[in-house]
Amino acid sequence: MNGLIAQLSEAMALADGLAVGPKPSCDVMLCPPFPLISALAHAVAGRGVLVGGQDCHTAASGAHTGDVSAEMLKDIGASAVIVGHSERRADHAEHDRDVAAKAGAAHRAGLTAIVCVGETAGQRAAGLTLEVVGRQLVGSLPEGVTAANTVVAYEPVWAIGTGLTASATDVADVHGFMRGLLRASLSGEGEAMRLLYGGSVKPSNAKELMSIAEVDGALVGGASLKAADFLGIIEAYRG
Repeated sequence: MNGLIAQLSEAMALADGLAVGPKPSCDVMLCPPFPLISALAHAVAGRGVLVGGQDCHTAASGAHTGDVSAEMLKDIGASAVIVGHSERRADHAEHDRDVAAKAGAAHRAGLTAIVCVGETAGQRAAGLTLEVVGRQLVGSLPEGVTAANTVVAYEPVWAIGTGLTASATDVADVHGFMRGLLRASLSGEGEAMRLLYGGSVKPSNAKELMSIAEVDGALVGGASLKAADFLGIIEAYRG
């Protein structure tokens, strides 16, 4: 919940930065709050920056005051939507079945679903990381999942906005575990599905994190608010 129309200049600076030097070997997407999506989509159209939403309702329309459907997001220029972010799970008591329903709604509207999973500090301390992540991953994916319509993001809750980052070994263990689950349940689609890491990703650690086996990209939080910081992370995919 950050950003005003005046701050779209940062998005323009990001697009300008992407046009300089080698083209990064990754997709670049901004997922702003709903009121900014349309303006952002127009501002960066054709400039190498995709646009997504931060959440959606399960229904296409109806008596759901204050909610936004996946179809509405698609209509104003979004190509993807984040579902199951830890803050949605905590602040709005969203369960895995809710996240799966939202991911299904995204697919219905023609959006890519970015499905988030991750453990809390307490769960990590109790040695439950893989159990929690596995349960969330299996429970949060709807029918019809493919590598083309779904991305999975591992975001350890204890590392979001805290400055703490999971060790390379921790990230490799979790991402390898998720890949194994996806292979077992989705075969080739699970092998090809992109797995992102999110949790205090910044320019100083992006190259190390992005070089870990089974890490296909980053779900960037605070560092995405400033073009210079986000471009510093994207540098891990240049050259």
